[in-house]
Formats: sequence, structure tokens, C-alpha cells
Amino acid sequence: MPPLSPQDCLPHDLDNALLVGRAWLDEPRPGPALVAVRDGRVIDITESGPTMADLLERDDLLEVVRRAEGPTLCSLEALLANSLDARQRAPYLLAPCDVQAVKACGVTFAVSLLERVIEEQAGGDPNRASELRGELQALIGTDLSRIAPGSQEAMALKQALQARGAWSQYMEVGIGPDAEVFTKAQPLSSVGFGTTVGLHPASQWNNPEPEIVLAVDSRGQVRGATLGNDVNLRDIEGRSALLLGKAKDNNASCALGPFIRLFDDGFDIDSVRSCQVSLRIEGEEDDFLLEGESDMREISRDPLDLVGQTIGDHHQYPDGFMLFLGTMFSPIQDRDGQGQGFTHHLGDRVTIATPTLGALVNPVGRSDQLPPWTYGIRALMQHLDRR
Repeated sequence: MPPLSPQDCLPHDLDNALLVGRAWLDEPRPGPALVAVRDGRVIDITESGPTMADLLERDDLLEVVRRAEGPTLCSLEALLANSLDARQRAPYLLAPCDVQAVKACGVTFAVSLLERVIEEQAGGDPNRASELRGELQALIGTDLSRIAPGSQEAMALKQALQARGAWSQYMEVGIGPDAEVFTKAQPLSSVGFGTTVGLHPASQWNNPEPEIVLAVDSRGQVRGATLGNDVNLRDIEGRSALLLGKAKDNNASCALGPFIRLFDDGFDIDSVRSCQVSLRIEGEEDDFLLEGESDMREISRDPLDLVGQTIGDHHQYPDGFMLFLGTMFSPIQDRDGQGQGFTHHLGDRVTIATPTLGALVNPVGRSDQLPPWTYGIRALMQHLDRR
């Protein structure tokens, strides 16, 4: 695989982007620090936090990030290079969130909706997917992307499919009134830019899910956005939706980064609505290459509607939350045999990118063979106390 330049991983308008994140430091004490990017330098702004959740709650957030004083840790290029190096020498990037809940929305694009129904009907068997894809497309007989969730047209389609015995729990959350919102990962368990993401060893049919992720404060205000990889185990979830937790929340199965880009006059929710998110998967052992795009303009539910379905009088998040918005990209390109579709090989390199946010890059490994998650909330609190 060709080497990546740090410049390939940064917003195209870097000089105008307000970027915040988290980095692991070895000195003066091992632990995480809040960082801001300024003039090509990485500045430790932990004194303005001390957690990312605290920082994102500040009313003066933009001014703090522009003006906060703190030691320069290294150049931006050095931080990215350290993060991409398999040895990950400090300082290197962590996931840009810390104590926030990590939530995710599913089947928010028509293409991914169809693939979820195929997973369910195939019962986790990738060999059945190709046949079922044609059957379902013929049965549904309509462009799901043109149907507004919860509309009269959506309810009429529901009744028609129920009459044919073809209704699905995924169709319910895809075109019904209520979005699917689930917990993707625990606070502090997500991995960052350059770190290996993990597949459960029981899975033989899986894929990355390239997504925009919103950073939302405790009041439900969107303060910025980043990129995410919602590692997806199609065979496990396909056996039963009740296995969603096992399919989604495993060691290193959630990646975020490289930075949170804060909303300001030059980047806002409308910028998110117009993003095109690209995915590139490069095989280490077989020279496999898969590329695709997910166009946020084709999302079936507006991002702010998804935020509203996540937080409100019905549910509070005192530490804020990160919200994966879903993807339209479910790779079906055959890799290991005709009709078997796509699945990861160990060593794959996954690059998720969009010009305004840069690129999230992660190699692929097995959850049980990667370093275990040991740095939780108690460890973070002890580290902050020692600072």
C-alpha cells in the first residue's frame, strides 16, 4: 500500500478550520491532553477543558480555541505521522471525544436500508445475499430514497409489504416515523486516527461504515463534526437484531477523528448536509481495492432531526454525545468468490474522507488480538487530578 502524506489527512481549507482533538502524551505524565491546531502547531489546551465534554460546553468555545495559551507539543505533521506509525510514539492522536456517550443512527439511507433487509433475510449467510438482492428489488418496486420517513406514502408501502409478508424491522426504522438510535461504544473506548480497528473473531462477513459524526453538547447544540468508522458485522447482526450490541460494540470497533472541526462562520450544519464522504479499502495481502462515496444530500432524515430524536425531554446527556449519522455505503463488490460480496481481510487499510474534515485512516485487525481497552473514566479522573 502506498504511504500516506499527513497533508492527505487534513481539511482542504486548513487555514480556516478550527480543529480540536485529543492526543496521548508520555511527558510529564502519561495520559491524554486536549489539543488545538494553530498555524501548523499542536497546542495543549487542557487547562481550558479539562475534558472534551467540558470544552464543548463552553459558550466562548470558538474564542477559547482561537486564543487559548498552552505549550506547543509538536508540529501537526509530526502528530499525524506519529499516529500513522504502527508503533504510535507519543504524541499521537486519540479519538477526539472522551466522556461523551457515543450514539449511532442506522438505516438513514435507502441503499443501506435495502442491505440491512438483505442481511436479515439471509440470516447472516453472505452466499444468499446476491440472490436476495434481486428478489427484494423486484418486490419493493420503488425508489426508497424518494419516500419521506413517516409519510403517507411510507405507510402505504408498509401496508403493501405487510400484506405480502415482506415487512422488516429495518424497513420500520428506515421509512417509519422513528429513527434507529443505538449506543455504538462506551465513553473513552473509541480509537483514533491511525489506530487499528477491531473485528470480532466470530465474524466472517463484515465491513466499515464511513460516516459523519456530530459533536453535540448537553443542551442538544451541535458544536462540530468529525469522521467515524462504525465497524459493522453483517453476519452477526443479520442473525438477529437482538445481537446488535455484539455486532457493534467490541474492542476497537469504533474509530473517530482525526479532529473535531468546530462550527463557525465557515463551517456549519449546512456544510455537513452537503458533504460527500469517500471510502477507500486497500488490501494488504491481496492488492484488493474498493472505492465508493456516500452523499449526505441523499440522507433520508435531516441531521438535526436525528439529534432531536436522540436528545430532548425524553432523554438527557449531561456530558453530551457523539452522533454517527449513518451511511449509504454497504460494499457488495465480490472479494473472495462470486456472489459472496465484500468482507474485510486482516491488514486492510480503511480511509474515510471528506474535503472539509480531512481523512480518518485505520488498519484492520481482530478485537481479541488488539491491545485491550483499559483506560476508562476512573483512570482519566486520576490523571486530571495529578495534573
